[in-house]
Amino acid sequence: MIETAVLWLLKVLAAPTVGLTSVFLISFVSATLVPLGSEPAVFAVVKANEAMFWPAIIVATIGNTLGGAVDYYLGYRAKIAFAKERQSRWFGWLAKYGSKTMLLSWLPGIGDPLCTLAGWLHLPFWSSVMYMMIGKFGRYLTMTLVLLYVPDDFWRRLGDMITRITG
Repeated sequence: MIETAVLWLLKVLAAPTVGLTSVFLISFVSATLVPLGSEPAVFAVVKANEAMFWPAIIVATIGNTLGGAVDYYLGYRAKIAFAKERQSRWFGWLAKYGSKTMLLSWLPGIGDPLCTLAGWLHLPFWSSVMYMMIGKFGRYLTMTLVLLYVPDDFWRRLGDMITRITG
């Protein structure tokens, strides 16, 4: 059932048919605690139409930042439920460096929980969101530029290999 739902979601969000809407939705969802990478969606849109480079980067940054803001809100509301965890080193580190730690919100695996902990600690919302946006923009810009410089032949061979495995 879960596999069917995931396949349906991937079909609905297919970059060629939905474009920037899929980039926004995938970027938003991937910024929550759901383990989903958004860079392939950004890359697919840009690869299909290079004129979409900046719109895709900006839409992905906005979607991912809004998802980070949702994480912040969840952390803000969860504070009471997990009060005993407040003594962990993550909390001390976030309390010490404040909103600037949101520059690390782009890091896979720890970036989204950092946004949640920022809300938990009631770090200033708007400065946290600003630093999230800067970090996430840098990630999308760097990843998309790097992926664009990989030769097209590599992507064709990778697609053929995936088709043989799944087909």
